[in-house]
Amino acid sequence: MLTIGCHLSSSKGYAAMAKEAEKINANTFQFFTRNPRGAKAKEINPEDVQAFHEKAKEICIQRILAHAPYTLNACSADERVREFAVNTMRDDLKRMEYTPGNCYNFHPGSHVKQGAEVGISYIAQMLNQLLTKEQTTTVLLETMAGKGSEVGRNFEELREILDRVELQEKMGVCLDSCHVYDAGYDIVKDLDGVLNAFDRIIGLHRLKAVHLNDSMFGLNSHKDRHARIGEGKIGLEAIIRLINHPALRHLPFYLETPNDLEGYSREIALLREAYKES
Repeated sequence: MLTIGCHLSSSKGYAAMAKEAEKINANTFQFFTRNPRGAKAKEINPEDVQAFHEKAKEICIQRILAHAPYTLNACSADERVREFAVNTMRDDLKRMEYTPGNCYNFHPGSHVKQGAEVGISYIAQMLNQLLTKEQTTTVLLETMAGKGSEVGRNFEELREILDRVELQEKMGVCLDSCHVYDAGYDIVKDLDGVLNAFDRIIGLHRLKAVHLNDSMFGLNSHKDRHARIGEGKIGLEAIIRLINHPALRHLPFYLETPNDLEGYSREIALLREAYKES
C-alpha cells in the first residue's frame, strides 16, 4: 500500500490532523512542531495526543513526520542563532516522545560565508549534544536545493554530517524530489543513477522519507520552488516512476505542494491510482 500524506496545520492539535488526513485518504502526514517562522510552540494536550493515537490506530496512520521551523539554523555564524537551534531541537525532541517512534526532519542550515566545512562541524556538534540512546525519534537531514550558502546541497555534505554523529542509529535522510532535482540530480532522466549515487555515498538504508514535490524551475536551478504534481519541470511521469521505484516504494511520501486540502486530496487520489501494488 502506498503510504502518502501531506503537510497539515498543527494549530488545532494532533487529533484534528488525523481527522483531516482521513478526509483526504491520507495514511500519514507532516506537520510543523511550532510556528515555522518563529519560536513559539503550542502546549501539548495529553488528551489530544490520546485521541490522536486512537484515531491513528483506527485509520492505520503510518509514520508521521515532524518538521523543524525554518528559523532553526544550526550552522549560523551568529552564536545566538545556533543556541536557538539547540534549544528548539531539544524541546522538539522532548515533545516528539508524546508520539514515539516517528521522525523529525530539519534543514541543515546555511553556513553564511563560513564555508561548508564549518557548517558541517556545527551541525554535527549540535546533534551530538542532543541525541540520546533513549529517544525513539529518528532525526532526518533533508536534501537541499543548494541556494545561497545552504549545507546539504549534495549527498557528500550530508554524508559528512552523518559520519560525525556518534549515535548514527538515531539519524536518517529525507529526500526532497524538488530539492534534489534543483540541486542537479536528474531524477527525471536518470533516477536509477541518482539512487545508486545516494546508496554509494550515504546508503539507501538511511533514507527514511520522501518529500514529494514537483519543481517550478527545474534541474540545476538551485531555486527551491515547489510546484503541484505534474505542473512542474519534473512532471507526472517521473513522479510516478519515483513512487513505484523498488528502492523507494516502501517509504512514506509527504506532499509539500502549493495546495489546499482539496488539492492535496486530488493529488493523493492521482498517485494512489498510479501506484502499482506489489
